[in-house]
Amino acid sequence: MAISATMVKELREKTGVGMMDCKNALNETNGDFDAAIDWLRKKGIAKAAKRADRVTAEGVVASYIHTGAKIGVMVEVNCETDFVAKSDDFQRFGRDVAMHIAATNPRWVRSEEVPADVLEKEKDIYREEARQSGKPEQVLDKIAEGKLRKFYEENCLLEQAFVKDPDRKIGDMLADLLTKIGEKIEIRRFARFQVGEEL
Repeated sequence: MAISATMVKELREKTGVGMMDCKNALNETNGDFDAAIDWLRKKGIAKAAKRADRVTAEGVVASYIHTGAKIGVMVEVNCETDFVAKSDDFQRFGRDVAMHIAATNPRWVRSEEVPADVLEKEKDIYREEARQSGKPEQVLDKIAEGKLRKFYEENCLLEQAFVKDPDRKIGDMLADLLTKIGEKIEIRRFARFQVGEEL
């Protein structure tokens, strides 16, 4: 059975586990969603399913000021307990994410936050590009959907490859930390400032 990006995304949202682990689980279980969750749990990867509804009211506002003080970032990372918020791993994660945001300038935390009108505009551009290059009408939508993945990787924080380790996405780092710490963790929001950018 072909494993779609939508299936992987849905499993990731349900479990909080990284994209590659979710894809592997779905491949191993022939796309059976419940069996994939069990597979992840047996591997010790997904304790996250139990945490999905917990409240993350603790956390930190991490910051990063780039050398020369021309770019600054503040990011709110939440967890369930003050104890975890004060841990070295959690604090380091917050600092790494702030530094990453300074370098890559994402527009949103997650793909679900991208406004529908922005997505539609991007799809229109991708469809027209494909049309101009001679692709048949019936495949234009599929091509546009495929190119949206690249758009998410460029503009959504959780989809971006970490600047210090391009083999790992920010979302995968978050899932790894969640597994290690045993609490629900969430990147809630961020603000990035660059001297002169609105002028």
